[in-house]
Parts: sequence; structure tokens; C-alpha cells
Amino acid sequence: MDVIQKLDQLAEFMSQRDLVGIHKQEAVDAVLTPEIKAKLADIETEFAAQSVAVNENIDALTAEIKNAVIGSGATAKGAYIQAVYQGGRETVDMKLFKGYAVAHPEVMRFFKIGEPFVTIRKIG
Repeated sequence: MDVIQKLDQLAEFMSQRDLVGIHKQEAVDAVLTPEIKAKLADIETEFAAQSVAVNENIDALTAEIKNAVIGSGATAKGAYIQAVYQGGRETVDMKLFKGYAVAHPEVMRFFKIGEPFVTIRKIG
């Protein structure tokens, strides 16, 4: 089986996984009475505002922590989580670098290429 066929097979497996989830939810919905569904909706409504508030607090404090860590230039470690400082990535304009390397081929010994890697993404 070539890579294209394997990608198509992987897409089929992903579709099967989604379909299993749909069928599971249909089975759950089939056993829920209208009264239970109404109560679940009430519970969702009751906790929605709390979830929004907590997420807003998390987002605001996360931004404050990130700004403080960037300002200090050092990782901060709490009892349960840490904010890891990472300096800005160094980048090179490869078009300019390769042009420079034509006239100065000795700089190519400083050039390293990492290992290739693959990510699987949905199309569209």
C-alpha cells in the first residue's frame, strides 16, 4: 500500500471513529427522557456562567504571568505548574544567507539541517 492509499485509509479510520461517537450519542439520547434532558439543560445553563468566569480569570492571570516572566527573563515555578521562559527564536533569512554563502562558502559549516518530521492534518 503506498502513502496515498494509507492516507485515504487513515481518513476512513478517522471517519469510523467519528461515526462511533455519533452512534454512541444517539444511544445515550435514546435512553434520556425529556425530563432528564430538560434537567441536563438546566445544569448546563447553571454552570455555564461559572465556567465563563473561571476561564476569564485563567486567561487574565495567564497573560499577567507571561508578561511577568518575559519581563524577568527567567522561568517561574509554582507548586503545581511553571511558566517556562524561552528566549526569542533566532532566525536567518535563508535567501540572503545562501547568497552570502556563495561568496563565503566557509560559513556553510555553521549551517545545520534538522531531521524531517511529519504532521497529519485534515484538508479543508
